[in-house]
Amino acid sequence: METVYIDKHADLVAECRKGSRKAQFEIYKLYATAMYNVALRIVNDDAEAEDVLQEAFLDAFNRIADFRQETSFGLWLKQIVINRSINYLRKRKMETVSVDEVDVADEQEPDVEEAHLKVEAIRSAMAELPDGYRVVLSLYLFEGYDHEEIAHILKITENTSRTQYMRAKRKLNSLLVMKGVAR
Repeated sequence: METVYIDKHADLVAECRKGSRKAQFEIYKLYATAMYNVALRIVNDDAEAEDVLQEAFLDAFNRIADFRQETSFGLWLKQIVINRSINYLRKRKMETVSVDEVDVADEQEPDVEEAHLKVEAIRSAMAELPDGYRVVLSLYLFEGYDHEEIAHILKITENTSRTQYMRAKRKLNSLLVMKGVAR
């Protein structure tokens, strides 16, 4: 038996397919803030995040006929935003450290204390991370991708994704310690 997902905004999506500007504006109002935050976590620049947001919505509305409703519209749009954000980083010549030849120790479970850190301090420290670290950390922790998916999206190896993630966590923790937030 196949699972069918019913999108609560299916009516608006149907109206968008017909070219309704009003429906497009309603969809924009529903998703703009969340999608902006996704883009900002990846590109780490307000102006670029706004550009990503606008281009992602243009893409989505221009390609709405391609949306097959296998997931929610929000998930489909989020994938467009993530792909656009990564393309922006590639334009900036994002540098990741290749560690194909390095053995990596298994990840350790996250410390419970990390869950209680102040949101603003974490956001500020994340903004200081190098692009490669911040992108892998954001995709893994906030967007819920696994290392195989991140490797595919960023065109890096799984090993590189895992290493970038571990180094990003270490760097983020040291930044938070320097700011007096952790330990």
